[in-house]
This record gives sequence, structure tokens and C-alpha cells, in this order.
Amino acid sequence: MPDTVATPPRRADSLTRDTIIDAAIALLDTAGEGGLTFRALAARLATGAGAIYWHVADKDDLFTAASDAIVARAMDGAPHGDTPQAGIRAVALAMFEAMDAHPWLGSALSRAPGQLPTVRILERLGRQVDALGVPPNGQWLAACTLLNYLLGVSGQNAANAVIAREKGLERAHVLDTMAGVWSRLDAQAFPFARKVAGQLRAHDDREDFLAGIDLIVHGMQALQEGR
Repeated sequence: MPDTVATPPRRADSLTRDTIIDAAIALLDTAGEGGLTFRALAARLATGAGAIYWHVADKDDLFTAASDAIVARAMDGAPHGDTPQAGIRAVALAMFEAMDAHPWLGSALSRAPGQLPTVRILERLGRQVDALGVPPNGQWLAACTLLNYLLGVSGQNAANAVIAREKGLERAHVLDTMAGVWSRLDAQAFPFARKVAGQLRAHDDREDFLAGIDLIVHGMQALQEGR
């Protein structure tokens, strides 16, 4: 009797776009952006690549859909806050934590400017900017400033964490080493870097991030008071 090779059961009948997106997120979390292939996804879902293409156009579509799912969940979980300032902080913190949990998210959002994932964040920020009383002709600039800061700092924090994990580095050791280097820089060429070297060693990424959000919001309020 000839040998037979067992094949995984097909599940095309139960396959949905949401199922595919959830599997893609799990794959991205474990293998990174480079590990997201239709072959790997088909193996995880025990189906064929053709069944996936029925629901998803291509890898870019899948990457954007995965990022949108994460952003939508983050926005749904972010409280609206009792004040516009609290609402902005809640959105910012939700995205900071989402990018920390899914480091690939920053890359996904940067590759899909103006698409639904980014619009979701902008919408939440923009409503709070409006509630702050920023004039209509200044709301675009105010909301985009918050958005760019939020995405940039959150994305960089997540990227730093990935690099540290890949190299087996501990955050405290990295900061201590860096602070030591800064403190030994030329005093005339780098007076500020030398002055804040101690703060570099002890700073908290999350608190610094939220403090930056507060600075932007306070700036908006100061402009309102001075107009």
C-alpha cells in the first residue's frame, strides 16, 4: 500500500476576513513584518493561499487591515475623559501601549498615511481639539501636531524595545552606559547633553511621552488665552 502524506484539514468554509486579520496579527507579533507571508498565514489557518486572497487583496491590504484592527480596539478601549485634556491623554496612552504591544504597528501606520487606521486616531484627537475651543482654522494644525508626536514617539519607543530585545540588552544598562558617555562629552560643545545626562539615566518613557502631550495641549490653551 503506498505511503500517504497527511495534510491539514481545510477550513475555507469558516474563513472570514476577521479570522484572517486576527491570524495575521498573531503572526506579526511573533515573527515580525518579515514573517507575514501568505504561505505562513495559510499554514496557520490550515487553508490555501487562494482562500485568503478571496478576502484580502494583497500583503499591503492585509498589513493595513491588521493595523486598523489594533487601532480600532485601542480607540474603543480609550476612555473619552471628563475634559478634552483627559481625552487626548487617553488616546495617546492607548496608542503608546498598542505600539508597545505590537511593535510592527508604527511601520504599518507610516506606510498607510491618510488611510483608515490613522483617520481613526485623528478623529478622536480632532474632536478633543474642537472641545478645547481651538478655532476652526487652527484645528487641522493642532490635531496633526498631536498625531505626529503621538505616532513618532510611540513608534520610536517600540522600535527601541525591539532592538534591545534582539540584542539582549537591558534598558537600565543601556541608559546607564549612554548617560556615562554623555557626561564625558566636551563641556563647551555639549553643555546641555552633559547637564541632562543624569535625567537620561533615570527617565520614564511613558511619563515623558505624556508630559510631551501635556506640553502641546498647554501650548494650544496658551494660544487661545492670548488671541
